[in-house]
Amino acid sequence: MPADAEPAELEFLVRDVARLMRRRFEQCGQELGLSLTRAQCFVLVHIGREPGLSQARLAQLMDIEPIALVRLIDRLQAETLVERRLDPKDRRVWRLYLTETAAPTLERIGRISAAVTQRALANLPQPEHGALMGTLRQVKACLSSDASLLPRQTDRSDDGSLALAGG
Repeated sequence: MPADAEPAELEFLVRDVARLMRRRFEQCGQELGLSLTRAQCFVLVHIGREPGLSQARLAQLMDIEPIALVRLIDRLQAETLVERRLDPKDRRVWRLYLTETAAPTLERIGRISAAVTQRALANLPQPEHGALMGTLRQVKACLSSDASLLPRQTDRSDDGSLALAGG
């Protein structure tokens, strides 16, 4: 990390960029008459990328509580964009699929995402687009690791037993 960078600077910058991208997505969606929330759009995109995705796995991917996802899927199912099917191997598991009527909506979501991305990268030279994406993938991979973020330090106390440092 550069000496002049605050420890939280990356986190704040990424959060600000994500917030601005969400705002632009919603603006473009309104302009194109998209009647779905951003969360509903994410559900459709995830299911489009992985047909047959389980509700539990989708909740993990979206980092939301399963009950919140159920409400999103209920709305999308009422709009005939998504269908639930019981898993033939485990009847407790619901698998999610897009309906044929979801295709135009998914195409509109793709156009909106492309416009937002183009706007976000407008001042970045074209050759640097790939480098930025590669760097973000590396950051994501590092943070996705299950390894502890803080090393566990131990010291021996006067009686020879182990004690956590600072504790």
